[in-house]
Amino acid sequence: LGDSICTNGVCLTITNISGNTFEADVMAETLRRSNLGQLSIGSKINLERALSLETRLGGHIGSGHIDGTGEIISLVKEDNATWVSIKASSEILKYVVEKGSIAIDGISLTVAYVDNEVFKVSIIPHTGEETILLKKKPGETVNLECDVIGKYVEKLLGLRVKNEAMKKESISETFLRENGFL
Repeated sequence: LGDSICTNGVCLTITNISGNTFEADVMAETLRRSNLGQLSIGSKINLERALSLETRLGGHIGSGHIDGTGEIISLVKEDNATWVSIKASSEILKYVVEKGSIAIDGISLTVAYVDNEVFKVSIIPHTGEETILLKKKPGETVNLECDVIGKYVEKLLGLRVKNEAMKKESISETFLRENGFL
């Protein structure tokens, strides 16, 4: 009880365990931002236990705090891989970079292509077999969590610009002289 579990990429806290099932509370905000509200009894989901500090990091840092959802546009087989194209909002795509990381329904993946509306990932057979991603169809919704590093960089650069603007707007002796106070 009380442990976190990644459910289709969404961090939930286990509130009850009974046999091989668990329960978790889901807030309205989580339902608005995710595809969890589209699930029904018997829906297949991706589950992953929380990462512990002694666990090897096999992907990128994912928190389970998803940024929103995207829509699967296509799944195209090429040799032993499957290309998955996902349409996402500009708010999400601004953090998606080619060769960068993204979590799709909790699966840590490398972005192979990105433009103004769509990004693509290539799914290897092992990932396809161990997750639900390739069982989805075009038009279905997936949860998206962008790499947190880009969000922190944006925030820090924004603060820097704001601080520089505030310095320019501050009252100085020059400002007082130019405006007739001295």
